[in-house]
Formats: sequence, C-alpha cells, structure tokens
Amino acid sequence: MSTASLISKVWSFATVLRDDGVSYGDYLEQITYLLFLKMADEQTKPPYDKEIHFPRLKDIEGNEIEDGLVCDWDTLSNLRGAELEAFYGQMLRTLATERGMLGQIFTKSQNKIQDPAKLARVIQMIDEQEWSLLNADVKGDIYEGLLEKNAEDTKSGAGQYFTPRPLIRAMVACLQPEPLKTIIDPACGTGGFFLAAYDDIVERHDLDREELRFLKNGTFHGNEIVANTRRLCLMNMYLHNIGEIDGEPSINPNDAL
Repeated sequence: MSTASLISKVWSFATVLRDDGVSYGDYLEQITYLLFLKMADEQTKPPYDKEIHFPRLKDIEGNEIEDGLVCDWDTLSNLRGAELEAFYGQMLRTLATERGMLGQIFTKSQNKIQDPAKLARVIQMIDEQEWSLLNADVKGDIYEGLLEKNAEDTKSGAGQYFTPRPLIRAMVACLQPEPLKTIIDPACGTGGFFLAAYDDIVERHDLDREELRFLKNGTFHGNEIVANTRRLCLMNMYLHNIGEIDGEPSINPNDAL
C-alpha cells in the first residue's frame, strides 16, 4: 500500500469511533499504544531478536499477579469481547509502571475505546502490517499525517503542539545544524523541530558510522511537560529512526523552566 493509502486506512477508523464519542486526539493516543506494542513485539523476533521485557499484569499496588497474562501483543491480539476490554485496561496500567521508553509511552494511559468489538478491529488493522519492515520515511509520514489531521481538528486545541512544518523547515534551514552536536528543544511538542533537524543533517552531510550513531541516539534532547504530547513525540521520533525501542527516552517530562 502507498503511504497515502495507509494513512487513509488508519484514519478511517477515527470516523467510526467518533460516533462512540472518541475524539481524534483520543484515537491517535490509542493508535500510539497499539502501534508501539506491535513494533516492540516485532523487535523480539528474527532478524532483530531483541530482549524486551514484557511484564505480567500487576495489581493496584504494582505487584505482578502470579499466573497473570503477559502484557504483550500476542496476548492482546488473541482476546475478544469483555476479556479484551478488561485486559487492555489492565495492560495499560501495568506498562505505565515500566522503566525506559516503554514506561514513558504508556504513562497515564487509559482505554478510550469502550466498544471491545471496535477495539478488536483497530488491533486487527495494526496486526495486518509488519511495521518494522516499512521504511522509516513511510512510517514517519504515516504518523506525521495522523498528527496533522488531528491538528486540523481545531476543537482539540492540537495546534498548540503541532507547529506548521514549512515554518519549522525554514527555521532549521537558518540554523544549519551540524553532525555530532546536541540539539535541545525545551518545549518540544510532538518533535517537529527534531525531525526537520534530522532531515537537514542527513541531506547536507555525508555521515560516517559514528555520526549516524550519534544522530540516532545522542543528538536530540527535549522537555515536554504534557504526558500525552510527550508520548506522541517519543513515538514520532522512534518511527523516524531516532532512539531505540528498548532504550532510555530522550524527552524529559519535567518543567523546562
């Protein structure tokens, strides 16, 4: 499928869920949870074979439930009905207690899709695609497309964290970022300035292995105090090949001031 077709397919479910009172922003949030979990699952299989820890369900006090279900994609995608709805809510709460990128993506997460049949359809849609095999440009364009569509929904107030991309590109062109330099954004929103700087560095420089490694894991550092916006930023950057799924997040949740 083309990038436009994938964006259209992923976004088509938003219209269906609007009838259930799920806003565009809430839908994008749920897509982020599910897409991250699916890609994490893909990373544990060949040819990646990463060791990513998926915990068992935890109780309210944060203790793993003995013989509880594992919070991974295989478990989630095989449940239906009331069992799916119950597990999904418990899974979000459990993953929010994890360390690293996993915990940051699921911080303060909640299930906003109350109809288990429609939740199952969204899960099936994501399950049909091998996301890790997609080019970073394609995955990034899909997610940026969803962010832009959400920003167009003015009632959600999404414009506060989605700066118009032509404006960002113009500012980055003036700054001319260089390889092996750190780039800081103290109020980074969904990461638009980071992505434009990344593209600018790649396009203007013939990078060696060390410069590419630093660009992926050491260049970008930011602050975003709003948990949901920080989640979107981390996912947006990861889909654009910045950071590791099992690494430490480069976006700090503290107040930049």
